[in-house]
Amino acid sequence: CVPGHGVLYARLMPTFSSLRIRGPLAEAIAARGYETATEVQVAVLEQRCQGYDLLVSSQTGSGKTAAFGIPAIEKTDPNLRSAQVLILCPTRELAVQVSEEIHKLALFKRGINALPIYGGQSYERQFYGLKQGAQIVIGTPGRVMDHLRRGTLSLVALKALVLDEADEMLNMGFAEDIDWIFDQTPPERQVALFSATMPPGI
Repeated sequence: CVPGHGVLYARLMPTFSSLRIRGPLAEAIAARGYETATEVQVAVLEQRCQGYDLLVSSQTGSGKTAAFGIPAIEKTDPNLRSAQVLILCPTRELAVQVSEEIHKLALFKRGINALPIYGGQSYERQFYGLKQGAQIVIGTPGRVMDHLRRGTLSLVALKALVLDEADEMLNMGFAEDIDWIFDQTPPERQVALFSATMPPGI
């Protein structure tokens, strides 16, 4: 606001339709009540077709789940019954929250299954979901490692790996676990790290 002039200058954020989002995803976004994209959503969605690895500084509440969730759903082939996107979260609470948002964004895209896997939840339920061919897996590092070691989760078809709250995972001592999980992924997968702060470990 410029003093004495009574004029408010604001940056107009793009609409989701202007970011080339069409079809079932556009329907789901409209159903969520989203109209204009946030800064982090614009930054990520404008780059989503380029195939670059991304390092994104984004605070809680900035809309980052949709920023990585929309490209994750776009990348996913509903006819391929295998994990294609892995989203790592530091806590079970965040894994559940992210999973719920992914379900809402994928509501109108038939054949997309998102599955949260985390400690404290029944293994049987997770085994069943993975056997059914969940394409988007949202999990905590420890439980993801358990499934990889048991052979109940395969990452051979993985297209994208997302670390949500990457700085929190480092603070919680997951660095070695994350390195190990990275080693199990195909070299051509895309990586996106979302972090509120940027310590050297990131």
